[in-house]
Amino acid sequence: MGASDTGPVYVFSGEELVVPESSGEEGIGAAPEGVDRRELPAEFREAAYTEIPGIDGTGVIAFFYLEKDTPLPPLWKRVTVRQCLPRLIAGEKPGPVHRLLRAYHIMQWKRDSAFCGTCGHPNADSPSELARFCPVCGRTEFPRISPAVIVIITNDRGEALLAHNRNFSPGLYSLIAGFTEAGESLETTVEREVREEAGIAVKDIRYIASQPWPFPNSLMLGFAARYKDGVLKPDGVEIEDVRWCGPDALPGGLPGNGSVARYLINRWIEGKL
Repeated sequence: MGASDTGPVYVFSGEELVVPESSGEEGIGAAPEGVDRRELPAEFREAAYTEIPGIDGTGVIAFFYLEKDTPLPPLWKRVTVRQCLPRLIAGEKPGPVHRLLRAYHIMQWKRDSAFCGTCGHPNADSPSELARFCPVCGRTEFPRISPAVIVIITNDRGEALLAHNRNFSPGLYSLIAGFTEAGESLETTVEREVREEAGIAVKDIRYIASQPWPFPNSLMLGFAARYKDGVLKPDGVEIEDVRWCGPDALPGGLPGNGSVARYLINRWIEGKL
């Protein structure tokens, strides 16, 4: 398809989103709406262009892709996609933020699937579906989605288990999370990750909500569980500290409001878990 002259479009540069300087920090929540392509500088229009089906199969989501170090013209800036997530709530019906995350996910997948994983020949876009097709060996590749679980664990004292990952900023605590391994169910992943990272066993595992998380290609599935037995002990590899916290004695740093982790924590604080 070719780029039309009207309608919203996203512009990516490497791993970042390009937005007008006028967005400002307070206006960053408007970025998921996209930019009117009539406002784009000429150099953006010369970048690689993609149109993909909307989330419900109707309409299109469009984006341009600039290489990471491409100089930007005046009055434009780069922001991280995570900066655009304050309005995203886990379990929310598809909206502008979900369209942005879909475009971001597919952008990265198209970039990373330039060559066939079987024979190494350059891939082409499938003419009939959102897929990459090798014209030599016929291999078809679809967008990769990696399921990951995240879980809020509570005990009989009304406390929740929070953990500090070594990759977090100082003072930031979140929930136990991890990727599902081949052959695992989601519930088994919850049990294994909690045992490996915090040293305890859990029970009464139940699903709460999910969230697209294309950093780079995850689907985060949020769960709640109850403490069963064991002694808290961080694994010392990924997790540096784990602690039971009451709603009135939380760490100074918590996950951002655009994350399913914060959604689960907020629901626990509000007594809804």
